[in-house]
Amino acid sequence: MSSVDWEAFWPPVLLSLRIALLASIAALVLGTAAARWMSRTRLRGKLLVETAFLLPLVLPPTVVGFVLLVGFGRRSWAGRLIEAVFSSPLVFTWWAGVLASVVVSFPLVYQTMKTGFASIDQDLEQAARSAGASELQVLRFVALPLAYRSLLAAFVLGFARSLGEFGATLMIAGNIPGVTQTVPTAIYVAVDSGQTSMAWAWTIAIVAFSFVLLLVTGGSRSRDSIREHR
Repeated sequence: MSSVDWEAFWPPVLLSLRIALLASIAALVLGTAAARWMSRTRLRGKLLVETAFLLPLVLPPTVVGFVLLVGFGRRSWAGRLIEAVFSSPLVFTWWAGVLASVVVSFPLVYQTMKTGFASIDQDLEQAARSAGASELQVLRFVALPLAYRSLLAAFVLGFARSLGEFGATLMIAGNIPGVTQTVPTAIYVAVDSGQTSMAWAWTIAIVAFSFVLLLVTGGSRSRDSIREHR
């Protein structure tokens, strides 16, 4: 069993944390906006739209990655537009990893925030509107504070899902050491090449991060439950 190369250990870890943080923030904003809109809209075909939102949750990650690769590749209009604006293609960059993580974590964030908004007493929101508050003010000062536990849970779930993303990221961002290699892809390569110690080191790191996140969220929920029962 080979020893751990700590110089090679850190780049995938730091990149994974960077991608997970940006992706979870983006997914939280998009998921919250989508959940709020879907909770209030009477749009025809609402079920179809919601099904499309949840589709990345059940599709194989490689399918999601393939669709993103086709949709944002250099031959697509979106890919050409991005390359024209930023003078660089999106695919096979760490930003592509952010995009993949946003897409796969969005359904978890959306479902969590949808549940959070559904738990709010509508009379409180209506009272705010009657007092002259705009919809944005109702969201900012009434809905989000009342759904803060769901907001926290959505962020943690989005972060954890982004941290563990593998298939879609590999398809659109690739596995370039020091550039796009995240912890999950690094573990795959380490196992394939017989570097068991490195694979264990990265596995322990990602498990530890995920455990701490879930522990913090669980602790917050426990404290809130104790306050409610006092």
